[in-house]
Amino acid sequence: MLRNGLEPWHLLVVAIMVILLFGSKKLPEAARGLGKSMRILKSEAKAMKEESNLAESVPVEPTAVHTSTESPATTGTEPPATAH
Repeated sequence: MLRNGLEPWHLLVVAIMVILLFGSKKLPEAARGLGKSMRILKSEAKAMKEESNLAESVPVEPTAVHTSTESPATTGTEPPATAH
């Protein structure tokens, strides 16, 4: 296999240690949990990718910018305030 890497017997030792540590009854439950987490991660990554593609394909319209130097109260759009 790999030079100075993992040999098949190394993987066998790791598998035996995992079984001894977690027990054979908890391994299927742990595998189900891992599978569920991977599906959630995959679906979230797909949703983010679709959202990114959608954002790139939709043109963004510029918003109206108020360029007048007058404040909105002095533009005549609102009645002047009366003094009491």
